[in-house]
Amino acid sequence: MHSFSCMDQFLAMAFAQLTGREGLRDIETCLAALGPKLYHAGFRGPVARSTLADANERRDWRIWADFAQTLIRRARKLYLHEEFGVQLSNTVYAFDSTTIDLCLSLFPWARFRRHKAAVKAHTLLDLRGGIPCFVRVTAGNVNDVRLLDELPLEPGAYYVMDRGYIDFARLHRFADEAAFFLVRGKRALDFTRQLSRPVDKCTGLRCDQTISLDGPKSSLLYPQPLRRVTYTDAQTGKRFVFLTNSFTLPALAVAQLYRCRWQVELFFKWIKQHLRIKAFYGTSENAVKTQIWIAVSIYVLVAIVRKRLGLQASLYQVLQILSVTLFEKTPILQALQASNSDSDLFDIDNQLILFDF
Repeated sequence: MHSFSCMDQFLAMAFAQLTGREGLRDIETCLAALGPKLYHAGFRGPVARSTLADANERRDWRIWADFAQTLIRRARKLYLHEEFGVQLSNTVYAFDSTTIDLCLSLFPWARFRRHKAAVKAHTLLDLRGGIPCFVRVTAGNVNDVRLLDELPLEPGAYYVMDRGYIDFARLHRFADEAAFFLVRGKRALDFTRQLSRPVDKCTGLRCDQTISLDGPKSSLLYPQPLRRVTYTDAQTGKRFVFLTNSFTLPALAVAQLYRCRWQVELFFKWIKQHLRIKAFYGTSENAVKTQIWIAVSIYVLVAIVRKRLGLQASLYQVLQILSVTLFEKTPILQALQASNSDSDLFDIDNQLILFDF
């Protein structure tokens, strides 16, 4: 494995991600068929499935986590002024997790339930550009709220979360570090209303209150006042209750920010549909984390390419084009530029038209 560098491993795994390879044998066979093109793409030699398997099993996954973080820093600078649906100068993050089901007999280290295994990818998404800036991969039985202890907090930033993250001791850390949280409230909340502000009920808002917690534990864990905003969705009639420690944000913006939280759900759906993170090329914890982090790197690389080249195509379109042009000599900008198929067809004088309507 010493002759199989990190670059070789990344290129092989990136090829597998971009082209949707099913397994190690599939990767080996397809790369072998490309012959001399491998050298021009950066490979130093043919890739054997046993060598790639050993690298995924033994080479520390944190190499790829650090590499992804380098790409993430570059991507966030490119998307720094990207709009996300709410006029707000502060950085806004959405935090959630997704569960990836596994076979217990193959992944015994990831026991989730009695007859089931799974891993969770806990992700903090920067809503400007949809860039994942914090990812932790844990066993499926790890409670989501525990990851709040590891979350890097940025003063002045907003962190939008679902009600599964209500833990007032952990939420108090946001106030201590001058960060803002916005979380969907639970129905059974013991509180006292201290102040009510007027709201425009035509917008769907129902109340905007300053409250104090009255629960015997919650009042001790979070002794400061909280803001409680209630909103009713006009289309579904569903009622939402939001809790936040921000008292300057307009009440309607609170509801709009929570709606933007859906972007993290779309991110999970995107990577599960278009990248290989539901079926794994190895069964060890190291191999699983390696594959997930390389998938994150590919997602961020595609986002960087799209922004730097000023492409109007979606991330999915860019990914699909790259998947079929990886080993072509066509300049990447030319390959990714949208072409007018009609003009391309009729500009060729000697090209016969098969169907003439």
